[in-house]
Amino acid sequence: PAMAEAAAARGLRWPRLLLFGDSITQFSFQENGWGAFLAERLVRKCDVVNRGFSGYNTRWARLVLPRLISRGAGAPDTVAVTIFFGANDSALKDLNPKQHVPLEEYAANLKSMIEYLKSVDVPEDRIILITPPPLQESAWEKECLAKGDKLNRLNATTGEYAQACVQVAGACGTDVLDLWTLMQKSEDFSSYLSDGLHLSAKGNSFVAAQLWSRLEKKLSALPLLLPYWREVDHTNPEASLV
Repeated sequence: PAMAEAAAARGLRWPRLLLFGDSITQFSFQENGWGAFLAERLVRKCDVVNRGFSGYNTRWARLVLPRLISRGAGAPDTVAVTIFFGANDSALKDLNPKQHVPLEEYAANLKSMIEYLKSVDVPEDRIILITPPPLQESAWEKECLAKGDKLNRLNATTGEYAQACVQVAGACGTDVLDLWTLMQKSEDFSSYLSDGLHLSAKGNSFVAAQLWSRLEKKLSALPLLLPYWREVDHTNPEASLV
């Protein structure tokens, strides 16, 4: 029992990377997803926690964030946070009033989430904002029509939200991944999307690579947790493991 108590007193604290977003985050743990890629890269160094909520916008996200992370729960171990919203906020008000959030409010909500994280001691240099990806209108229109709806998003509108996201990052001193701009540097960005809105396998690889280049600097110093098996003293494992 004494050994067990001593081990408990030295409980291992696992750093965590919090992925906060909408369906593009929720789906990121699917096979070949960008979140799964990060989890594989960081295994034994950092837990990658998926807090993606399909269909959510920043109005709802702002209310949920304090329930996901607080000074007492999660914040001390959080080494980085991604905030990835805008694909739903930028839905057209007339055709999708439930998800739409006005542009100014979207920017204010992002700022508010950054301020909240700073208030629980997650500084701005640990936060990465991600803009919505571009919208491929013809493919997404097919999805809408199949549900009996009209095209409820436009790429130019999504671009305004992406620009606002970049501006908030600049004003608040966080990192930013501007997917809307970067993906459109490719002549045909539709290959990055599975249905015009969500990511394809190629889109997931693109996000994973872009995000890793930003995260690697922040997380490169994380040590491997618990010794490599060959380094465990097999005659006295307690000496290595407790």
